[in-house]
Amino acid sequence: MPDDKKFDDTQIGRANVEDTPELLRYYDDLKGKGTGALWTVANKIEPWEPVSQSVPMIWRYADLREDVLRALDLVTPEKAGRRVIYLDNPGRSDVAAAVGWIYAGLQVMNPGENATAHRHSASAIRFIMEGQGAYTVVDGHKMTLGANDFVLTPNGTWHEHAVEPDGSLCIWQDGLDIPFVNAMEANFFEVHPDLSEPVVFPVDDMTKTWGNPGLTPGGGSWTKGYSPLFKYEWDRTYEALHNLSAASDGSPFDSVLMEYVNPVTNGPVMQTLGASMQMLRPGEKTRAHRHTGSYLYQVCKGSGSSVINGQRFDWSERDIFCVPSWAWHEHANGSATEDACLFCLNDLPVIRALGLYREEALGENGGHQPVTG
Repeated sequence: MPDDKKFDDTQIGRANVEDTPELLRYYDDLKGKGTGALWTVANKIEPWEPVSQSVPMIWRYADLREDVLRALDLVTPEKAGRRVIYLDNPGRSDVAAAVGWIYAGLQVMNPGENATAHRHSASAIRFIMEGQGAYTVVDGHKMTLGANDFVLTPNGTWHEHAVEPDGSLCIWQDGLDIPFVNAMEANFFEVHPDLSEPVVFPVDDMTKTWGNPGLTPGGGSWTKGYSPLFKYEWDRTYEALHNLSAASDGSPFDSVLMEYVNPVTNGPVMQTLGASMQMLRPGEKTRAHRHTGSYLYQVCKGSGSSVINGQRFDWSERDIFCVPSWAWHEHANGSATEDACLFCLNDLPVIRALGLYREEALGENGGHQPVTG
């Protein structure tokens, strides 16, 4: 629990200046010259600990799916650019973020449709939620995609998304660092001059080349700042979780967790976005902790609940929920017989690269939060 004395703004070392008529006139004079007195904003811009503008919330797939499907009749991919219903966190509506500096949305396409090829400064991921026949082309590499597969479209790469004519209606989660790149005032967007990115390599070549555990291709080289393994397959991921579960108890806070990595560097898949998959064993409950960095979870298997800053959120397959930076959180598998799996998109690569990562375990009540909402 917070130490009230530790967070007391009246102590020496914190700004604690009372307004006077003379000071207010002084502040007005400074404002007219494009300046200001630091002590009037110091406590706000340098809080005792992170104060996230994002609020914990859940987007239930059962509630959203029909709204996503309505877009099929209302707009075309050509007119919309991308037919997406984005996730709007009320605390981050000004930057169209789902949590922190992460944008997310649900994109839907019919069989035979494709979205115009483009590229942008923002890095992106796609996580397939339902359907068959979806594929993504990235710089000439075509990746075929199934449910729970995870694909990268790194910054600066030409890419397009489509569904094969003999496929089915497909929905996937988009995740991008658009708010972060915009905050850096560094975002560019281009439409492909031919409106489509040609496939110039064998289908799924990057998976066949770079997706072999413990092995790298002879003579292969990769110097770009993102993973060459554009597609991460669900079957292999789920198998890896079970292999780890058989050999380890896992973390008391995250249970059995595997991070998606760049096979060349063993670092994050992209420079600004990281991803992981975790498995909760039947009946398992994790202990609460908090850390810097924003997390966006999708339930790809099972059902259960999470307590975030004292508020309980019950979730089931395909629901998406967020954990803001420095928010207490813990998870529980609601089934006594089946495991549950959570995909997580996060901004930890940025947090860690800047030396800003910090983590804290909840010490009271056996590591579990009191549920207040």
